[in-house]
Amino acid sequence: MSFADRAELSSALDDVGYLVDDGLATALFLAQSIRQPLLVEGEPGVGKTTAAKAMADALGGPFFRLQCYEGIGPAEALYEWNYARQLLSIRLAEASAESVSEAELFSEDFLLERPLLKALRHTGPEPAVLLIDEIDRADDDFEALLFEFLGEQSVSVPELKTYHAVIEPVVILTSNRSRELHDALKRRCLYHWIEFPTVERTAQIVRRNVAAAAEPLVNAASAFVHDARRLDLDKAPGVAEAIDWVGALHALGITDLTPADTSDTLMAVIKTPDDLATVQAAMSSGDLSVGSSS
Repeated sequence: MSFADRAELSSALDDVGYLVDDGLATALFLAQSIRQPLLVEGEPGVGKTTAAKAMADALGGPFFRLQCYEGIGPAEALYEWNYARQLLSIRLAEASAESVSEAELFSEDFLLERPLLKALRHTGPEPAVLLIDEIDRADDDFEALLFEFLGEQSVSVPELKTYHAVIEPVVILTSNRSRELHDALKRRCLYHWIEFPTVERTAQIVRRNVAAAAEPLVNAASAFVHDARRLDLDKAPGVAEAIDWVGALHALGITDLTPADTSDTLMAVIKTPDDLATVQAAMSSGDLSVGSSS
């Protein structure tokens, strides 16, 4: 399955519960249509990871995710050999007075596919979506490791061969900009920055995810989260926090947000002690009020 234009893609994403603006719809459409990797950046909680998952749901293909972290390498991203099974094969051969060749040990029977190689070897019919999540958490060496994959849609296994994509996957990388990425990686990718959504768009997204919540509650919580981002916070609350907060408020039976309810449940939306103190001080001074969207 593929989409003929941005409107069709936007509609399909809407059908799976993901609201998308024109800019992101364009970026995702190009990632699908010309199969160029898409680098998506933005503050934590704006929906970068969710966009990739929604794209997979809309396309109807499998979703492969590689979560990046410091020290990640080819064994986690590309492939590794099943050393335990290789050793067992050697011992079984010795017990039978037989021999096992290196070519037999380093064959596809002993190859463990990791997300990048899995995405390349997916045979369809629908394309896979590969998410390389939080690439900024990995180091420079790992970025260099990705160049062949991002530029040529291939993975080289020296003991076997170079694997090329059967059906080129839709590749989406995300970054929270905790560090600057290498220019060589950026050159291989399309680029899109996701802004925090407006109050109205936040409320729309929250309603999709907490459909049973009362309308006044959704509107007030969305406005509060929007205004809280104007404060000097270490971690500004994103859409994910707004969804979690409304879910928590709804679970408590709250239908209309009050200052007392807000103070009692801030742990669902504000995630550091310093930020909590800042928000509470702003509420006390009147700089941040429940339901304000000024």
